[in-house]
Amino acid sequence: MVDHYELLGVRRGASASDIKTAYRQLAKTMHPDAGGSAGAFRLLTEAYETLYDPALRAEYDRTSFRRTTPPKVHSSTEASSPLRRPAWVGRNNRTRRREHLGDDPDYVPSTPRIDPRGIPWWDTLDVRRAVRYLPSTGLGHAPLLVPLSCLLVLMALAPVLFAAPITLLVWLLLVSGAVTMTIRAVRRQVTANQVDEEFVAEYGVDRVFGSPGKEQEDIGGQLTAELLDRYLTRLPGVRIFHGLAWPGSVFADVDHAVLCGRRLVLIESKKWLPGHYTADEDGELWRNGHPFRGGSIRLPEAVAAYRTMLPDVEIRGALLLYPSRLGRITTDEPEDDTAAPMNPEGFLDEIGGWLAEDAATVDRELFRTVLAQVVGVTS
Repeated sequence: MVDHYELLGVRRGASASDIKTAYRQLAKTMHPDAGGSAGAFRLLTEAYETLYDPALRAEYDRTSFRRTTPPKVHSSTEASSPLRRPAWVGRNNRTRRREHLGDDPDYVPSTPRIDPRGIPWWDTLDVRRAVRYLPSTGLGHAPLLVPLSCLLVLMALAPVLFAAPITLLVWLLLVSGAVTMTIRAVRRQVTANQVDEEFVAEYGVDRVFGSPGKEQEDIGGQLTAELLDRYLTRLPGVRIFHGLAWPGSVFADVDHAVLCGRRLVLIESKKWLPGHYTADEDGELWRNGHPFRGGSIRLPEAVAAYRTMLPDVEIRGALLLYPSRLGRITTDEPEDDTAAPMNPEGFLDEIGGWLAEDAATVDRELFRTVLAQVVGVTS
């Protein structure tokens, strides 16, 4: 077994910040996309997740101490008898924790099937509504009507104004100005339509970008991908992304993201034990009224990083949970918008309703910015 501290190249008293820095440096060369092997990168990630989480690190320190301490022999009988293989040999920290909690790593949760009639915002949408693109480069229909209305009024008053030559001259000047304004407005609107058409031609009609992991350990991400594609694509302006990097990173640290208008939700998918999950005001997770130590998340850090990169965008985080064995996961209404635990039903109600408030808007520049963070997809 590889010592986690040795693998990361840090001392045993290293701080969480030192561990994170070491992980990011090694990940740049050990990630499969950078030429490393999947197995080595999995060991590196396991070492980081174990040592970065205080509870998992304490447990690992205790077990690693037992591993490195030679057994004491008290008698010739004990010395001659074969040593018994400890239960932890050949098992990683995550496996021991699963066994302790009753988790089943091979259990596959059922695909979320939710009756749309139970989703509050489902029937309030006009799915045929035309998509509005931002930033707006055209005048729209209302400003275009102003010079046209002036022109029509001036033409209607022509017989009255023909009475005096000086009045006729003024009328001709006014008509000329109205015609010029109309032509300019039409040109700007045509240019704006061309910009929108070029954007659609560049990205086609695709609304989903990137793909979730295909391994057994990524089953939560696969279920979320299907959930997003099945239900949130009802929003005309929604765009879905899988596998995003943090700003300044090249690795898929964010499982999913959904963009609609100027609103962005970052999603982390987990397969955890059944039970009732909540998050307090400090972001700490609780299960059935007790602090949850069965897994760690990085969603609050991701939300903070994206809020720094996109300060003018509304950004929320959602922790989507699926049961790791037979049973149900329930949650309260989210009070924390950075890492609120949700089951699929609660996610569609809360996040779907939040995005549906501006369901038919696509911000072109914001879309390109988020797309550039998708690992393996060129914007």
